[in-house]
Amino acid sequence: MKPMNFSNTNVLKILKTGMLIPVLVMFVACSKDDDSFARVSVNGTLLQANDSDFTVGDRSDFNGDIDASFNGNGGTAVRSFTWNNNLNTADYNADITASAVGNFQMIVEDAEGMVVLDRMIQGSEDPDSISGVTQSGAPGIWTVTIRVTDFNGDGSFSLSEGN
Repeated sequence: MKPMNFSNTNVLKILKTGMLIPVLVMFVACSKDDDSFARVSVNGTLLQANDSDFTVGDRSDFNGDIDASFNGNGGTAVRSFTWNNNLNTADYNADITASAVGNFQMIVEDAEGMVVLDRMIQGSEDPDSISGVTQSGAPGIWTVTIRVTDFNGDGSFSLSEGN
């Protein structure tokens, strides 16, 4: 049997190749290690990014009171849904329990597309809750857009027909 001849360059090539593959595997595995998320649920229904069931049209996605929640782990989400409001205002409440970063924003448009509410809660500032009555708008199918940005924590919001 012929003895193997390892030159210094062959040994270095083997070591480099042997070390390069695990480093590449570790890099690819770690680069996919982003666990950030943000979720919005309305009346028990998780809203998805491009959910075809939740589109603005001639019907509302939800009737009656809105009871919703959201949570996140550093993620960002924008979710919209339609809501049937037979009156010209809506009562709203929202509160968060969040770290010092991220924010929650609620934008409400009336049946004619006029913005009747645009409020934000920032995780780094007080107050950590908002409530009140929207501006007066046209009754009918309203659009609600929720934005959670770099949000770390949880919260809730509600809407009901105004007075």
